[in-house]
Amino acid sequence: MFYKNFQKVMPWLAFCLAGVALNAAGVKLVSLLGLPLFLDLPGTVFVAAVGGYLPGILTGYLSNLVNSGYDLVSAFYCVSGVLIAIFATFFYRKGFFRKFPALLVPVLVFALLDGSASFFMDWILYGFDIHNSVSGPLALRIYEGGFSPFAAKLTADFLICLADKALTVCLVALALRFVPYRLERVLGVPLRRGPRPEDDTAAENASLRGVSLRMKITLLISLSILLIALSGSFITFLLYRQAVMDEHIKMGQGIAELVASSLDPDAVDRYLLYGEDAEGYPEAEDMLYRIRASSPDIQYIYVYRILPDGCHVVFDLDTKELTGGEPGDIVPFDESFAEYIPALLAGEPIEPIVSNDSYGWLLTAYVPVYNRAGECVCYAAADISMVTLRNDELRFMARELSLFIGIFILILSLALWLAEENVIAPINAIARIAGTFAYDSEEARAESVKAVRSLDIHTGDEIENLYRAFLKTTGDTMRYIADSQKKAATIAQMQHGLIVTLADLVESRDQNTGDHVRKTAAYTKIIMEQMRRDGVYTDELTDEFIAEVVSAAPLHDVGKIHVSDAILNKPGKLNDEEFREMKNHTSEGKDIISRVIKISPDSDYLREARNLAAFHHERWDGSGYPCGLAGADIPLSARIMAVADVFDALVSRRSYKEGFPFEKAMRIIREGSGSHFDPLIAESFLRAEAEVRRVAEYV
Repeated sequence: MFYKNFQKVMPWLAFCLAGVALNAAGVKLVSLLGLPLFLDLPGTVFVAAVGGYLPGILTGYLSNLVNSGYDLVSAFYCVSGVLIAIFATFFYRKGFFRKFPALLVPVLVFALLDGSASFFMDWILYGFDIHNSVSGPLALRIYEGGFSPFAAKLTADFLICLADKALTVCLVALALRFVPYRLERVLGVPLRRGPRPEDDTAAENASLRGVSLRMKITLLISLSILLIALSGSFITFLLYRQAVMDEHIKMGQGIAELVASSLDPDAVDRYLLYGEDAEGYPEAEDMLYRIRASSPDIQYIYVYRILPDGCHVVFDLDTKELTGGEPGDIVPFDESFAEYIPALLAGEPIEPIVSNDSYGWLLTAYVPVYNRAGECVCYAAADISMVTLRNDELRFMARELSLFIGIFILILSLALWLAEENVIAPINAIARIAGTFAYDSEEARAESVKAVRSLDIHTGDEIENLYRAFLKTTGDTMRYIADSQKKAATIAQMQHGLIVTLADLVESRDQNTGDHVRKTAAYTKIIMEQMRRDGVYTDELTDEFIAEVVSAAPLHDVGKIHVSDAILNKPGKLNDEEFREMKNHTSEGKDIISRVIKISPDSDYLREARNLAAFHHERWDGSGYPCGLAGADIPLSARIMAVADVFDALVSRRSYKEGFPFEKAMRIIREGSGSHFDPLIAESFLRAEAEVRRVAEYV
């Protein structure tokens, strides 16, 4: 599997390396000719155009790494090469490389990207100096023409990049007319990729209720890279900052020690007394000026004698901004030195101090100067500007950010390509085939299985395992479907026969039951139709629900098959024990129909039959049996049957009683509304009095 993937990737890798070589050749050519151009992107643009995002990004990144072999600064421009590779792929696929007017778009975009990156990186790396970089001579001419340094540098960078990218795009556009088809034969892979099939695109987007797998992978990889990069960058920045700080401390300490060593400790009293007129003072001061001039980071150099009333000036060198104090002047202690005053008065060495006050952000190094008697006669001090530290940090962060963006895009593109080839595309292919799988005929099923086999997924991982399992499942399913279809009719017939048989059994044991099951079915239909007219429970009273309840109604007393004949046909009132046995017909009916459901689980009306059998003796107020359910906890079909069952029991003759008159039975239903019966259902039943009467008298 690895060898197969390696064979697949090798032509593309060779193609990318050829693009890197072309970029390197372009850089070498303009260098030899002395042209104010870069010509470092023809290979990147060409590879990106015909190869796609990942090969282009890889070429752009590798090109900067190769160029950095003899020019380290090139590595910091990798972000512009990577971004241009992305746009080159986009512009090629949109047809911008095919006609001359359209070529202006990639030229302008590439010039803006590269010009902005060049301007920004030059500013960070070299400071704002129009003489630096390739555009330096042109920027100087523009500046001499009356432009500001900023405008001159920005304009020069853009014009140079515009000319460079125009040449690059024209060369690539010319090559694209002839080269790709030959490369296709040599590499053995298609370079001009057509549009993706619509069904593949549909498979990606169909039924996505949340975030797509591609987006999840992108977010996961991006977050992982960002977390690692931010952690590493933060640690690196802290180490870099500490290293630079240590260098500044070392430099400040060294300068202060150099100043101290250049002084004559025994002459300090003379310098304080006579100032510049003292013997040797001008020579010592001149030496201090030369020391300060040795580094632009040295902001101030001065020599103080520290006494309780303040700092007595021995030397205080003038600067462009400030005039130094005269010998003997007293400078008050600065607040930032408050904690060090005791040590300074005692003539002890102190650690360098970092302060940020009216004199700026400075690192101050104090070195005591001792006379022959070992007494501290003064302190030599050097103030090192920390502004360069901030500038160095900014440059470091800019370089690090540029390198990170380039490698981030490269790694993300590579990871997404691998995910696309080995995860997303195979899953979408399986989803597309599964979504279009046809079951309606034997020929259609055979074609669908053939389509599954044609995917021929070989990823060597869990995706391939999924495909193999899917392939096996589809084959097995097709075999089972044929058997299932043959048995479906038989099962339906068995179900119907079982229901009829159960009903016949009940009817044969109780001479009243036959009329009862037919009448209750009629009553339930009357009730539900009236409820719909009244606007009661309309969301539940669908056509399907009504049909299921009417079909299931004859089975509501099927549990009486387990009640003895003596109890079922007893002419008198049942005693407590007999009544308990009679009540069991609800649970028995539920169990009987549950067993039938196991045989025929797809019969929806059997579920309503089970509700009717189990709960038609429950009461609205919770005093019914077998479960003592109340209110809406009782299934709607059972609440409807409760009205129909009680009413038919009232008006029908039984072995133990004569039938009640119609009006009395209706009055009892009205009285039971809200206690025995759902009041809304009872009201609808009473509204349908005429229809109920016809059933009671003539059916």
